[in-house]
Amino acid sequence: MAGPTTAERQKTADGGSRPPRPPRSRVRLPRTRTLVLSLIALVLIGAGVVWALYGSQWLRVERVTTSGTRVLTPEKVREAAAAPVGEPLISVDTDAIEDRLRKKLPRIDSVEVVRSWPHGIGLKVTERKPVLLIEKGGKFIEVDAKGVRFATVRHAPKGVPLLELMPDQESAAASLRRFDGDRLRREAVRVAGALPAATARDTRAVKVRSYDSISLELRGGRTVDWGSGEKGRAKASTLTALMKAAPKARHFDVSVPTAPASSAS
Repeated sequence: MAGPTTAERQKTADGGSRPPRPPRSRVRLPRTRTLVLSLIALVLIGAGVVWALYGSQWLRVERVTTSGTRVLTPEKVREAAAAPVGEPLISVDTDAIEDRLRKKLPRIDSVEVVRSWPHGIGLKVTERKPVLLIEKGGKFIEVDAKGVRFATVRHAPKGVPLLELMPDQESAAASLRRFDGDRLRREAVRVAGALPAATARDTRAVKVRSYDSISLELRGGRTVDWGSGEKGRAKASTLTALMKAAPKARHFDVSVPTAPASSAS
């Protein structure tokens, strides 16, 4: 009689039967046809997007809106912007519109041109604010806190002081030798820009006798010796406190902010 086979001996040695091994799975690569169809679909989708952005009538400029204007009118801003109405919104050169607005309208300090999908262009304008006026030929030149002369108007805006260059005597002559008229005007702008809001509204004139001799003429006949344009923030704080402490004073001196003074005359 024949003995046990090798498989039977292995089964006996293991004490039982082993579970059958699972068949190995094979990774199937995508077929060439599937890859080609996928690529064609991507190309068609891309072409459709490009056509929608540039060739269709769906995403074109139909309206231009403005915000932030105070003195300028929205119509004037839109006219200066010359946004390409009817052109594809995606192709609008926003930087060119911003440059055009700043060149044509000096009153604009900054502007942001934004696309408003699907049909709009938005113009967000920040206008310059005058801190000082220069009278010339019966008109008034508006100057902002950066010293930029941005507009000439017939009537002086309310609450904006007038610049008065009043050089006199030897100190003024020495100052003019060191600092020309433009530098003195810049110092006056520097002073006007540092004034507290309440004081700025009450200031009728900024008088410049020399670089370090600048004074303010306030409403009601009050005056302020400011000195030079240096330490403007400290002088503004000192002036505010001094006016509260001596509300009936007529003259204030903050040329040395650590040693202020006030008087009734």
